[in-house]
Amino acid sequence: MDFLTRLRSIASACWPWVRIPFWICMGLLFGFVLPYTLILNKRVQDRFNDLVFAVPTRVYSQPTHLAPGVPMNAATLEVELTFAGYIADGHGQVPGSWAKQGSGTYYISSRGYAGPDGGELPKRIRVTLGSGVVASVTDLGTDTALRDTHLDPARIATVYGPKQEDRSIVQLNDVPPLLVGGLQAVEDRDFKHHIGIDFTAILRAAFADMRAGHTVQGASTITQQLIRNLFLSRDQNMGRKLNEALMSVLLEMHYSKTRILEAYINEVFLGQQGNQAVRGFAAASEFYFGRRLEYLRPQEVALLVGLVKGPSQFDPRRYPDRALARRNLVLDQFSQTGLLTPDQAKAAQATPLGVIADGQLPHDRFPAFMQLVRAQITNDFDEETLQQGNMSIFTTLDPATQLYTEQAIDTAIKGLGKRGDDTQSAAVITDSKTGSVLAIVGSKVPGDQGFNRALDAQRPIGSTIKPFVYLVALTQPGRWNLATELDDSPISMRQPDGTPWTPHNDDNQSHGMVPMVDALAYSWNLATIHLGLDVGVPRIKSFLDSFGLAKVQPGPSLLIGAIDLAPIQVAQMYEYLASDGHALPLLAVSGVVDGNGRTIKRYEVQSGQGEYQPAVRLVTWAMQQVAIYGTAHSLADSSLAWLHTAGKTGTSNDLRDSWFAGFTGDRLGVFWMGRDDNKPSHLFGATGALRGWQELFRKLPTTPLSPAPGEGLEMAWINPTDGKRSDPACEGAKQVPVIAGSLPADSEGCFWQKVGNLFGSGNSAPSSTTPTPQPLP
Repeated sequence: MDFLTRLRSIASACWPWVRIPFWICMGLLFGFVLPYTLILNKRVQDRFNDLVFAVPTRVYSQPTHLAPGVPMNAATLEVELTFAGYIADGHGQVPGSWAKQGSGTYYISSRGYAGPDGGELPKRIRVTLGSGVVASVTDLGTDTALRDTHLDPARIATVYGPKQEDRSIVQLNDVPPLLVGGLQAVEDRDFKHHIGIDFTAILRAAFADMRAGHTVQGASTITQQLIRNLFLSRDQNMGRKLNEALMSVLLEMHYSKTRILEAYINEVFLGQQGNQAVRGFAAASEFYFGRRLEYLRPQEVALLVGLVKGPSQFDPRRYPDRALARRNLVLDQFSQTGLLTPDQAKAAQATPLGVIADGQLPHDRFPAFMQLVRAQITNDFDEETLQQGNMSIFTTLDPATQLYTEQAIDTAIKGLGKRGDDTQSAAVITDSKTGSVLAIVGSKVPGDQGFNRALDAQRPIGSTIKPFVYLVALTQPGRWNLATELDDSPISMRQPDGTPWTPHNDDNQSHGMVPMVDALAYSWNLATIHLGLDVGVPRIKSFLDSFGLAKVQPGPSLLIGAIDLAPIQVAQMYEYLASDGHALPLLAVSGVVDGNGRTIKRYEVQSGQGEYQPAVRLVTWAMQQVAIYGTAHSLADSSLAWLHTAGKTGTSNDLRDSWFAGFTGDRLGVFWMGRDDNKPSHLFGATGALRGWQELFRKLPTTPLSPAPGEGLEMAWINPTDGKRSDPACEGAKQVPVIAGSLPADSEGCFWQKVGNLFGSGNSAPSSTTPTPQPLP
């Protein structure tokens, strides 16, 4: 009997015993396993073919501008560098690092960026500071002086989607070779050869686990880890493991190793900050080191690769010793596989972790400012696009200005003692020449995500409205100039609603006939009301309407600030004065860039015509007198006198609200203090808000406002009684700027004045015969 015959005989004898199990297995194969495999195959292909990572929109500050003559001091430059995630490493040679030499020389290696203005390439520069400005900027790569450069901006917020994941997408060609090779050396040495699962690794891990008596070694391939991240939970059960193995084989059947590895590098979980998950090596590089992936050093690459095993277990901020040991172990593996020489590995192991103090994943570092950003882009981008659009929003926020403003409010509030417990504050700071909003503080508590007083608190603005009453009058130079006498006598009248109104000055006195400039400097209500009634309340209301103020009521109380506005609205009004009479809408966003660095949207200010420029310059000069001898005279008595600030205090009825708005040559600051319950704060403009402004401008690099009258004006001696030119020697004559050509060139002598004095009816100004009033705080 030959072999085949014997085999058939044995099969015939066994068939009755195996027939049922055989058909059961075949039934399972064709009825369950094969259909289930086809279902998993479709799931894998559908997900991977349409694999689009949801990348949140990142929000950035303005880039740090460095050019000779730009106001800058050492403290401010270091604040800007710190906010942008630069590391002081003593050398300043690695992108994202800086070093200081002496008191004012900095070596900075910038990282470059793509922004709406075109951006900047990475470069190493030397910045020299002196006398409060940038003295020079040198490109060390070419050893040439630079007229202008920008450092990459700080990331200030992130607009996350529902999954709260932070991610930056990179192509495999842009990933450092050490990371590509290192991942395979540590996580999957047979990645290039296996079919999705590595049977050798499984046996090796099983033997190691048996020898140790517990799980000590994993056997998951990179492909399996990717499948786990994309499709499965982390439940440790047989069903999940079988699915993982089968789906890994299916994934390897359809897609190249290159695509699988690239997806893994962008998807792997590497850390957590609050509710935000850090996914992918590019996001992790920024989170842990504040630098882009291509700029990482070997020891930093090793730390990130080591985190794959357990981001929580080896968190370098929480467990630096564990992280260091894990990193050094990875460096040993880099050396064993030839990625690094032994000497290179040893040198890398001798370095500290080098992790930045705080993760670079700000969800909403400056909520008050971000509220304005969202308001300005809401018509151009919906929420879903913002959450998953992989865009970069470039704002106008200046980190140092924002920090200094927060600190200024904190110091001013604490200086109030117990009164500060119930006192709140808000501030808006702008670039007075461009209308860019540099800082917004909505609460005395930095980062408070509650009520935003800077944008939403509608409060009576008091005397901060007065410069605009005087401005409208001064647009008629044939009738009014800064020396024109105003009537500061008592007045009583009825409001449009019929209620009686009897205003008074803060000192409860009237001062007779007073020059216009003094009426503004001392903030006398009665003189302002008489002037406003002469000019016409409807005309003043019409001018205020041009600022987009919707609630302006044309009653006479409007003339002394009986109008409720938010600090941002007051800042918009004062921006008109600070910008030399140009209508500049306040702007918080400069542009939006997509994930490829292409500009999607630019936001540019269209400056209005300076129709009332000469009158604006007169008011600006008068507001400088406010800061010299008026209600803000403390500015002239302080270290800030050199700024020649133009400003105005404001106090609402019953001392409920304290305001100060002031500007220098390039910065405007509006501060408010008061109580949320609208009870009296017992603060004048000069004892509350002004102190916050002073605290800010003691630190803030800025340029002074010229004390000389602007173009189109000339200084003239004026007789306040008749508003005409006068000899300087005449009693009561006042020197003020006037619009050039608005008065006859010839001056009147003092002859008739002297004759009048002989008969006791001289026309000298009352201000020369009565004591100079002392300004109220």
